[in-house]
Amino acid sequence: MTERTLLLVDDDENVAASLMRLLRRDGYKILRANGGAEGLEMLASNEIGVIISDQRMPGMTGVEFLSRVKEDYPDTIRIVLSGYTELNSVTDAINRGAIYKFLTKPWDDNLLRVNVEEAFLRYEMKLENIRLGKEVQTANDELLRINRVLEQRVEEKTHEAMLKLDALLVSQEILEHLPVAIIGVGEDGLIAVANNMARQIFDAEGNQPFLGEAATDVLPPKILNFVPTEEFEPMVKKLRLANGQEINFWSINVVKLSQSKGKVFVIDPVTNSDHLQPDQREL
Repeated sequence: MTERTLLLVDDDENVAASLMRLLRRDGYKILRANGGAEGLEMLASNEIGVIISDQRMPGMTGVEFLSRVKEDYPDTIRIVLSGYTELNSVTDAINRGAIYKFLTKPWDDNLLRVNVEEAFLRYEMKLENIRLGKEVQTANDELLRINRVLEQRVEEKTHEAMLKLDALLVSQEILEHLPVAIIGVGEDGLIAVANNMARQIFDAEGNQPFLGEAATDVLPPKILNFVPTEEFEPMVKKLRLANGQEINFWSINVVKLSQSKGKVFVIDPVTNSDHLQPDQREL
C-alpha cells in the first residue's frame, strides 16, 4: 500500500498540533499549512490523499481553498473542520461536491479518526478505479490493434483466395478444352476429376454422372490397373478400347505432387489407326 499523506490546513497552531498528535498514531504522513495559499503549494509538490481544512482563515476561507482544490486535484478527498455555526456557509460547497464532509469543532477523537480512515479508503478506491480504467483502455486499445491486424490478414487471405479461385477457374477452363482426356481417381477409387474429352471418350451418350462414379465402372482394367514405375511414367501405352477407339495413355501418381493421394490418367485419342502395332489387342 502506498503511503497515506494527509494535509492539515489551519492557521491555529494549537488546533493543528492537536490534530497532528491525534492522527499521527494511525500511520499517516501529515503535512501542515497555515492557509489556503500555502496549502496549494503543498499540493503542487506532494501526492495528497485527504485534506482537513479550517473554514475561518485569513486571505482564503476553507470553502474557497477546497473549491480550488476540487478544480485542480479532483481526486483528493476534502474535509472541513469548523464550528457548527458555520455549517450554513459551507452547505453550498457540500452540495457542489467541493467538500466531502463537514466535521464540527470541538471534535470527537474516535469519530474524527474513523472519518479520516473512510476518506483515505474513498481516495484509494478512486485511484484503483482510475488504474483499472487505464488497464481496460489499454486492453481495448490492444484488442483494437489485434482486430485491425486480423482484418488486414483476412483481407489478404481473401485476396489470395480470390486469386487462387481465378487461377482455378482458368485451370478448369483450360482442362475442359484440352484435346486429351484427363481423369483423376482418388484413393477411394472414385473419379474426382474428368474433363470434356474424358466424357466424350468414355461416356459419349451422357448416360453417367461420371464425377463421383467408381473408376472401375468407367475405365477399362488395363488402364486402371496400370502402375507407373515413377511418379510420372514417360512411356506411352497404346491400347484399343472396346468401342474400337484407339488411344495412347499414361499415368501420374499425385502422392508427391499434392496432399491428395490417387492417380491421374492422361488419355490421347488416336485418329490414325496405323499408329498401332500389330501385337496390340482390343481391351
